[in-house]
Amino acid sequence: MSEILDANTLEERRFKTISDFKWCMKCGGEVQFLWNGKAYGAFGRITNPETSDVEILIGEGYYLKDGVAYNAESHEPCADNNERFYKTADDALEYMIDGVRLRDIITIVKVVMRTI
Repeated sequence: MSEILDANTLEERRFKTISDFKWCMKCGGEVQFLWNGKAYGAFGRITNPETSDVEILIGEGYYLKDGVAYNAESHEPCADNNERFYKTADDALEYMIDGVRLRDIITIVKVVMRTI
């Protein structure tokens, strides 16, 4: 029977600096992270490769059950649809989670999945 090994450790996945997060988003990275027992996601999408324009979506990680959105980690109903689109990584870092800017917590959140 084969064992599935996680390719990266939590330490390797975490953002060590704000610049590290910004670079990831500018390159079209995808991130899933936990904060205060809830799941969140940040997804960068390159909209124009010639100009390096991006669109960044940030919001709660959720699933739908009987028409209700539930947080993927806490399994509690999402308070509201708080997904937001941003044109720059700097703007995305202003996204608010529990009254705190993403900029202030991105280096301490628990990153559970990260591409790029």
